[in-house]
Amino acid sequence: MKDLNCIRSKKAFIIDMDGVIYHGNKLLSGSLELVGWLEKNEKSYLFLTNSAERSPLELSQKLERLGITVTADHFYTSALATAAFLSTQRPDGSVYVIGEPGLIQALYDAGFTMNNVKPDYVVVGEGRGYNLEALERAVKLVLGGARLIGTNPDLSGPVEDGIVPACGSLVMPIEAATGRKAYFVGKPNPLMMRHGLRRLGASREDTVIIGDRMDTDIVAGVESEIETVLVLSGVTTLQDIPLFPYCPKHVLEGVFEIPA
Repeated sequence: MKDLNCIRSKKAFIIDMDGVIYHGNKLLSGSLELVGWLEKNEKSYLFLTNSAERSPLELSQKLERLGITVTADHFYTSALATAAFLSTQRPDGSVYVIGEPGLIQALYDAGFTMNNVKPDYVVVGEGRGYNLEALERAVKLVLGGARLIGTNPDLSGPVEDGIVPACGSLVMPIEAATGRKAYFVGKPNPLMMRHGLRRLGASREDTVIIGDRMDTDIVAGVESEIETVLVLSGVTTLQDIPLFPYCPKHVLEGVFEIPA
């Protein structure tokens, strides 16, 4: 289920981060070599992550600490995609946010103001600010008319010592309490994939997406008609693949297989 020559022939690469490049603060095998190979072969590449916690600059600095030098323009997050989407829906609107500085900054930069009384949107991402008080306020605001937005639908995410709840799981209590369904902007939403392709300046035929999740990365590629590569270094195992009604084009143990 893999054709390395096909993968290597692509001009543009969309690459997930958690479970593909690193687990928490642990760099995964082949990540440094992959970036070196992309640069050497003059490939266009974009780290497209459903994480909304950090800004592109912070992600660049994190990779720098792990030993990989990549400039901030090579990163695109679900926080940026969420801010871009909301700015087309309600320019200069207001939001109540449960999330980290990367999400809040993206919304500020898109012209939104913070509002915990009567906002246009309640926006939920991952973060330590998620607690019972924030949950109660979010429920009250959604029942009061605010629209519920999730940065991504991931139910869990990989860390160094296992799995932790992600945005999809954190939104569920608000949905259950209000009877309102959230709109998720991150992968597999085709909006985020189109943003990525525009950033790369590439066509879908010339692009490959590399990820560790069947339910976000791979389905995003399938629905966007982009060549898909599943790596088994994150959430999805080989035994999980038959549980889904779609399949990846290529399956690799990790990104270390890609550099020639």
